[in-house]
Amino acid sequence: MAAACTRALCKVGGGILESAAARRSGTVFSYLPGSRRAFGSGGYRSKLLTYLRTGGGAGGRVLGCAVLLGGGFGSYQTVKFRLQQHLAEEETKVSGGGGVKLTLYQYKTCPFCSKVRAFLDYHGLPYEVVEVNPLMRKEIKWSLYRKVPILMVDSDVQLNDSSVIISSLKTYLISRDKSMSDILRCYPEVKSVNDRGKEVTEYGNKYWVMLGDCEAAALYPDKGAQKEERKWRQWADDWLVHLVSPNMYRTSGEALASLDYIVREGKFGTYEGFFAKYVGAAAMFLIAKRLKSRHQLQDDVRQDLYKAVNDWVAAIGKKRKFMGGDHPNLADLSVFGVLRVMEGLQAFDDMMDNTKVKGWYRRVERAALQHEGREHMEP
Repeated sequence: MAAACTRALCKVGGGILESAAARRSGTVFSYLPGSRRAFGSGGYRSKLLTYLRTGGGAGGRVLGCAVLLGGGFGSYQTVKFRLQQHLAEEETKVSGGGGVKLTLYQYKTCPFCSKVRAFLDYHGLPYEVVEVNPLMRKEIKWSLYRKVPILMVDSDVQLNDSSVIISSLKTYLISRDKSMSDILRCYPEVKSVNDRGKEVTEYGNKYWVMLGDCEAAALYPDKGAQKEERKWRQWADDWLVHLVSPNMYRTSGEALASLDYIVREGKFGTYEGFFAKYVGAAAMFLIAKRLKSRHQLQDDVRQDLYKAVNDWVAAIGKKRKFMGGDHPNLADLSVFGVLRVMEGLQAFDDMMDNTKVKGWYRRVERAALQHEGREHMEP
């Protein structure tokens, strides 16, 4: 489990011991729901090898690395979800799955990829998963966009950035008179240079579902619901996601436990397992410290996680099951997708025990597994 993500660490060991096994990469097909953009909401790169070789490099490289592995090693229960998603995929083949063929290129433990899977699962859309090797990324060498997630629609239209993927697919499911290519034009690329002198790509309107007045009124019957959804989707990308890595690797023990889980679940040789566990744990512990400083988190980063989650629950309120009311909206699915990458780790257990999120979390989980959003696919 999570072998593709951790082979980046194994490459370090391979470079030292000349292990041929550490130079393997491949494509894994799975149907696992669960689980960054290069910092906002799109996708992320693996830069751990550069970090370990250079002793840190620029802050952007450090953050990109942490986002890669901070996506949630040891997330959710593998066997249960594998079976459930396989059965769900068979079901949705019968129902038609929205009439499009979807292929998701992802890192399984990436929270942005997890957001996309939460959306696809909730709406009962069948999709094929291509697991991308985070170091070589040869599975997406055909693409100029070198991050994940990437979603291919009918092997023809390429969707980049998790929020663009979700918004454009939601638009397509409701407005069947529009082609995916036409919809994609509503989310133009905007290139800029960040404060570190690096060119970055953002996407205009990415939190908007592009609907006519009648369609928008049907989807958002309550005043202010659309604005609220956009606000919290952006919050998930700009804040919540940056709490994942510091909490997963908060202590050396937690860092070691996270990497130990990968070694036990994955198929590693002796040298691969050793370096993935010990070198990786040490590196991620140090990176988590840098992230804490970068995002001005408290000494005990759990408190930031607790506060963020409780703020989310308070925004939903006591009278609603979800932020979307009786059914999850895109904000519900996004927040759920980010949080579930920590499942199976101490950070997740602590969050469940020390916040009020558990009831909402289990309701969204159930809704996604049962594909309760299928009714929105009807023409």
